[in-house]
Amino acid sequence: MAMEISSLIPWALVCLVPLLSTILLRHSKCCSKSKTKLPPGEMGIPWIGETMQFYKAQRKNRLFEDFVQPRMMKHGKVFKTRLMGSPTIVVNGAEANRFFLSNEFKLVISAWPSSSVELMGRNSIMEKQGEQHRCIRALVSTSLSHAALDGLVPKMCNSVRLHLDRNWNGQDTVSLYRSTKMLTFTIVFECFFGIEVEPQTLSTFERVLEGVFAPPVSFPGSKFSKAKKARREIEKMLVKIVREKREEMENGSEREVEETLLSRLVGGMIQGEISEEEVVDNVVLLVFAAHDTTSFAIAMTFRMLALHSDCYALLLQEHDEIRREQRPGENLTVGDMKKMKYTWQVARESMRLFPPIFGSFRKAIVDIEYEGFTIPKGWKVLWTTYGTHYSEEYFQDPLTFNPTRFEESMPPYVYLPFGGGPRLCAGNQLAKLNILTFIHYVVTCYDWSLLYPDEQITMDPLPFPSRGMPIKIARKSP
Repeated sequence: MAMEISSLIPWALVCLVPLLSTILLRHSKCCSKSKTKLPPGEMGIPWIGETMQFYKAQRKNRLFEDFVQPRMMKHGKVFKTRLMGSPTIVVNGAEANRFFLSNEFKLVISAWPSSSVELMGRNSIMEKQGEQHRCIRALVSTSLSHAALDGLVPKMCNSVRLHLDRNWNGQDTVSLYRSTKMLTFTIVFECFFGIEVEPQTLSTFERVLEGVFAPPVSFPGSKFSKAKKARREIEKMLVKIVREKREEMENGSEREVEETLLSRLVGGMIQGEISEEEVVDNVVLLVFAAHDTTSFAIAMTFRMLALHSDCYALLLQEHDEIRREQRPGENLTVGDMKKMKYTWQVARESMRLFPPIFGSFRKAIVDIEYEGFTIPKGWKVLWTTYGTHYSEEYFQDPLTFNPTRFEESMPPYVYLPFGGGPRLCAGNQLAKLNILTFIHYVVTCYDWSLLYPDEQITMDPLPFPSRGMPIKIARKSP
């Protein structure tokens, strides 16, 4: 019996060695993880974390004041939290913006909520990485080249003047925000894509927008369910348009080949570079990206002009000079846009104080060492525009409206109303032209004033003036 037991001992040791090695390896990994230095902060209650506090501050358009700033004062510029079920690191400052935005595709990737991805489209540019992202972005950028802008500006001028004639003439008051939403939506569709829109199309898109940050629950009557239904209606409409455009281009039946973004996207589809689903999803995304944020930027620019009469006087002088050099009824040109230097300073300062986007989420695709902390792979990273826009480190008296601060160039990654890095908004030039064109025709053709100068700004899910920013208007004499 003793012989049998002694003979089993070597075999037992052979079996125990791998087991002990596994235990030691796991122990060493646990020790190394425990030595990982996470940023300070509080994760809140399980899964939910601090999501409710985040949403509450966001709805009031006080995300920086009520959520980010108190935690920065307690923990520093880099802190951890848990938002929408994900452990998240919030970063602030120009250096943080540069580090994370410039390392897109290398250290981090875009990480939108699942409801946003499903409604905007899994094949849109916001979900594309690397070469696929660059391919689609190149098509968009080509549509906003210098040559393309020369042809785009007259179309925008015609759209703005037609919109004002139809919706402002004969009125005493108009909802500025609602009016600009209708206009920017039409410009994106008709001038940029070359697609005629039906009157009800905007309301269908708005139903989609209501669900982009809603919980992805599809029970009947939920915001997400209603948004998905609206998304299917839009998709059906766009698929029909895309297929008709493809047939025209393949058969050469177009009387005049017009270089719009839609024709470029469909051209890429014909050449096998992108799919029909990618064309449809990118049209949906770019319509949202180009019209909602632009209309808010316009509204906030008019708000700040109404509150600062000295700035308005300087701006009006700039536009009167441009108008005096034009023949009656003549459209603006790209050259005229370049003369609107002070107007663009006013718009930029308005977007600094009221950024159309609060920031965006990224996801770490590797363990990231930053500022002495480790951000584990799979964690979210949130950068915010407020982290620099409202900081005395970058702007003297940051809460004061001062357009002339933009007479000098801004350091990189300080001013980010359009984001930055490889995912810098591809349509930022379209937004700029839209803002400048609208301002020109309003201030040269109308006297106007705000009805509610202290109107609250709310968010659902993007920022907007709670009353729609009604203004009193009176047509100027020719």
